Amino acid sequence: MCHSDPARRVIAVAGGKGGSGKTTTTVGLARALSRRGAPVVAADADWDLPNLAELADETGTPVATPESPRSGAVESETLEAKSTGSGSVGSGSIEPGGRSTVTQVARGKRPVPVDRCAPVVLDAPDRPRQHDAAVVLEDLDDVVPEDAPLLLDCPAGASPDVAAPLRAADRCVLVTPLRRPALRDAAKTAAIARRLECPPLGVVVTRGRSVPDAVSELFRCPVLGRIPARSPVPLEDAAVEAAYDSAAETLVETYGRDRWRIA
Repeated sequence: MCHSDPARRVIAVAGGKGGSGKTTTTVGLARALSRRGAPVVAADADWDLPNLAELADETGTPVATPESPRSGAVESETLEAKSTGSGSVGSGSIEPGGRSTVTQVARGKRPVPVDRCAPVVLDAPDRPRQHDAAVVLEDLDDVVPEDAPLLLDCPAGASPDVAAPLRAADRCVLVTPLRRPALRDAAKTAAIARRLECPPLGVVVTRGRSVPDAVSELFRCPVLGRIPARSPVPLEDAAVEAAYDSAAETLVETYGRDRWRIA
C-alpha cells in the first residue's frame, strides 16, 4: 500500500518495552476521538500478549460488538456500506456477546460494527501463528471505512513483530514514560518506524508531571500530550480522560482533520 495516499488514516501506537502505557493510550485516544464524533476502530496488533479488548472491557466501556446477527450486524453493515459505497462486509453469523477479532473482520467473517459513540475494539486472533500479520492488517485497512481512524496497538519495544503494524500504518504515535531506559527503547522504535516509512506524528508522555523540551528534540516530533499518573485504573480518572482529549485534539488538528470524519 502506498504511504503517500492522502486518504490513509492508519495510526500505529508504538513505544518501548511493556508497561509504557501503549495499550492504555490506544484505548484513551480511541475514546477521545469517539467523543469528537469519529467512527474509530482500534485493533490489537500485539498478538503474542494481547490485552487491548480486555483493557477496554475492564475500564467501563464494552467492546463494540453487535448483540445479535439481525440487529447489530445489519445496522453495522449498513453504516459500512454508506461509508465506503460498497456492499455488505460481514458474511458470517455473530454470536451474542462474542468479541470480534482482527482476522474475522479483515476477512469478512464479521462486519465492521462502525459506531460514532464508542470505539470498535478488535481482539487478537485465537491462533496468531496461523496468520500472516502483515496480510491481515492490510486486509483490515481495506474493509474499515476510509474516513474512520484506525489505531493499531503495537507489540512492545523494537521486536521483529512490530514491523507488521508499522508497515501497515501511515504514521505512528510514540508512547513513553520519562525514564531513561524507556526513552531509549522508544527512540529505537522511532528509528525503526522511520525506516519503515511510518514516521512519528508525535509522542505521548505517560505518568509525567512535566515534559522537558528535550523529549521533542529526542524524538524529532512534537509532544501530543502528557498523561498524569493515576492508579490503579487510569482510564477511569477524569484528569486522564481530559489529557487524552487534549492529545486527540492535537492529533486531529495536525493530521486527521482532512482524513477522518470528525463531528
